[in-house]
Amino acid sequence: MRGDGKRLLIYAPVALHRKEGKLYLEDQARNGLRLWAENFDLLTVMMPVTDAPMPKSWGPLELVGPALERITVVPLPMAYRPDRFLRQLPAVRRQIRDLIAEADYISFAIGGIFGDWGSVACHEAWKMGRPYGIWTDRVESQVTRQLIGQGNWRRRLQARLYHRPMAWLERHLIRRAHVGFFHGGETFNTYAPFSRNPHLVHDIHLSKADHIDPVALDAKVEAAATGLGPLKIVYVGRADPMKGPLDWLEVLDSVHRAGVDFEAQWLGDGTELDTLRAQIVEKGLENRIMAPGFTSDRAAILAALRAADIFLFCHKTPESPRCLIEALASGTPIVGYDGAFARDLISGNGGGVLAPLNDVVALAKQVIELACEPVRRATMVRNAAADGAPFDDVSVFRHRSELIREHLPPR
Repeated sequence: MRGDGKRLLIYAPVALHRKEGKLYLEDQARNGLRLWAENFDLLTVMMPVTDAPMPKSWGPLELVGPALERITVVPLPMAYRPDRFLRQLPAVRRQIRDLIAEADYISFAIGGIFGDWGSVACHEAWKMGRPYGIWTDRVESQVTRQLIGQGNWRRRLQARLYHRPMAWLERHLIRRAHVGFFHGGETFNTYAPFSRNPHLVHDIHLSKADHIDPVALDAKVEAAATGLGPLKIVYVGRADPMKGPLDWLEVLDSVHRAGVDFEAQWLGDGTELDTLRAQIVEKGLENRIMAPGFTSDRAAILAALRAADIFLFCHKTPESPRCLIEALASGTPIVGYDGAFARDLISGNGGGVLAPLNDVVALAKQVIELACEPVRRATMVRNAAADGAPFDDVSVFRHRSELIREHLPPR
């Protein structure tokens, strides 16, 4: 609730891009700033800044809209290399302390060691005796641990050296935090034992208008029940090892060999996109599977989600990917590897089915069974929409804002 004149200070690790003195930000992060400003009179947000070429989905900060007048954006140096971080640390610590002193409520995202100014802010707040909130949407130390054995030798060595100190730092900062905000069941289950006041929250950039409407849902249920046409399968996200794109392809290869008629597409860029494309051709599936890469067209992504019969995913790390909620809100059942986040999302209505982690055979079996059972699939479409119904950006940001005001004593 706005109107109390209070200032919220947050750290958000999404990178600002600077070009010719002007700041640019990713579209969902701009929406996040707008929504925070809807719940607090004044907002200060610290973010790392880079002068590197920006990705396609970044736009001018001014696109936040009129709320930008009440938002102070503080660019901090991007310093993920240890030497850069240590050089910048004294000055940035002083800057963060000044911002903490000016704020009424403070809450910081964490994730990493070097260059993670959110962790530094937590430490400075504790030294100043200021109660702080802590937020995270994935178990960064476990994500890093799973990189051991992947990529070049530098990446493998870094993962081996960093994952244990990262786990210690995460728990240390969470124990000191006045309140913990953990996005999704996977993250909550991992961190709640170390928090004195843990809360399960969500971070979604999906408006109510983005949910499938009742008329379209009825039509989708009816079409699914006929069982006509190929099974339409989609995934939206980065083609990176933690997302399991090669497992995803193995599942589809098994589905193809079982004689199922299907069409699939992977929408997203990533380090394994070229490998995924090459293996699609190698397996002779180029007429059934498309991997067009990144698209910034939000309407096209939502259209693909609504048109799909199932959202197939093979996530390998403990995180809370928003794409699962977007699929459910589109009336598309989620079918993938088991995990606390996915399990919690469909616990109410059964808008999906899950297979054991890394079990390609079991997951392929689930897809084949759904392809052969159109009536069951039609029921699951309606159940998916019901599971996705509670999630929209206005509601989840209001929830987090209310928790901040309730559990963080103001300055």
